[in-house]
This record gives sequence, C-alpha cells and structure tokens, in this order.
Amino acid sequence: MNTNPILLYTSLPADVTAFSTTRHGGCSQGAYASLNCTSYTGDITEHVRRNQKILCGALPQHPRELVIPYQTHGTDALIIDITYLQASEEERQIMLQGIDALITCEPDICLCISTADCIPILLYDKQHRTVAAIHAGWRGTVSRIVLHTLEHMRALYGTDGRNVTAVIGPGISLPAFEVGEEVYEAFREQGFPMEYISEWNPATHKHHIDLWAANRMQLQDFGVPSEQVETAGICTYNQYEDFFSARRMGIRSGRILSGIMMKEKIAHP
Repeated sequence: MNTNPILLYTSLPADVTAFSTTRHGGCSQGAYASLNCTSYTGDITEHVRRNQKILCGALPQHPRELVIPYQTHGTDALIIDITYLQASEEERQIMLQGIDALITCEPDICLCISTADCIPILLYDKQHRTVAAIHAGWRGTVSRIVLHTLEHMRALYGTDGRNVTAVIGPGISLPAFEVGEEVYEAFREQGFPMEYISEWNPATHKHHIDLWAANRMQLQDFGVPSEQVETAGICTYNQYEDFFSARRMGIRSGRILSGIMMKEKIAHP
C-alpha cells in the first residue's frame, strides 16, 4: 500500500509543481480518512484545515494559497487574477460557485480540483507561463471541458497546443466505469468515436467508457503532442484504499485534491 500523502508528477519542469493527494497522512476519519482536503462533502471543517496544512507542508513548493472551486459538472472556467486575489472571502466564495476549471498566470497560486472517480487534468503552457486545473467527470468530458479550457487559454494568452504539457490524474478506469445507455448515447451523439473510447461487456450487457481516452483525445484535438501528456494510470475504483472513490464509498466521503502551481520566475541580469 502507498502511504505517501501526495503523488507528484514528473513530466513538468522543476519550477512547476503538480500533484494529487492520496488518502494517507491526514487526520480525517471514517469515509474521509485520512487526508481529505475538500470541505464540500461534509467533513469536519477543522480536519480539512489541518489536512490542507499537511498538504502544503508536503509540497516541494509552499503555495501562497490553495484555490478550490465548488464544482457542478459544468464547463465554466474562472481566471484567478488580481480581481479574484483582491476580493473578499465572501466575494471569492461567490466567484468559485459552479466552476469546474481554473486558469492563472499568477505564480505561487495553487489551482486545485476535487475528484473521487472523476478525472483531474492539469495543464501548463510553457510559452505563456500559464497553468490550469480541470474537473472532468463524464458530463464535463462529454461537453469537452478540456477543449473549452484550452480554447479559453488561447483566447486569453495565445496558448498553442505544442507548448502545453498535460497530466491526467487518478480517476475511474474503463474496466470499472460501467454506464447506462443514456451515458453511452450522450457520448455517441456528441461525436466521440465509440469504438475507441468504449467497450461492451457481454456478461452484464453494459457499456464501459474510457474517460482517460476521451480526455486525451481533446488534448490531441488541440494539438498537444501525445508525448507531452502524462497519464497517472491509477484507477480510483480499484485502488480505493489509496485514493478516494465515490462509487466505492458514497458521495459523502473524501476527495482527492489535484493541483498545479508555478514558482515566481527569476529574472537574470
């Protein structure tokens, strides 16, 4: 069993930190045990605060702050800029409602996404020094949230796929993600190649969907080279002892926190 509090991703440059939390090393109990860093699913607030401090202490770069949105399986993105950073706590909470993707060019700000079977995707644009964190459940995936976020980055900063490094973090795998016909049809109607992202299980008469592949396709459609996409390859449903899984543990349980941030770029004389 893995007992590390965080999983660090290695495909990014040294001045960019990208991670996903595991279930280990925190103080939460029961279905939140032990390193739940998200307050939206019913955990004790003080436990969440303590776990966030443990997380920050375990990271190679200490963040100025963690930005954690209230996700709703949509495609809306929030830019974390001076407007957000100067807003009051109450104003920030309003801004974070219904947000499933975060984008920033601000250093030392850790953009975070909460998942427990959904797919966390972290992006870094090396040319424009911009990062993004995306929550892609099946609804976000079928609505192409990854492609929407990258297009938002292109409109704001000029992001080009050739300069993007991406991480696909722990989430439910194709063998574990059995779906009803309405989910299968939603992907088919949106033009996804079903022969590539789905399998039929003759024993159960159910389809299975590959969310990793469906999101990887969106990265490729934007021009991100396949060798610049790191996939954790961790199935949360099968590895629920190390990573939270809502399908295994119920909705009122802990969440994986996946985050990305940049260090302040040092100007050389």
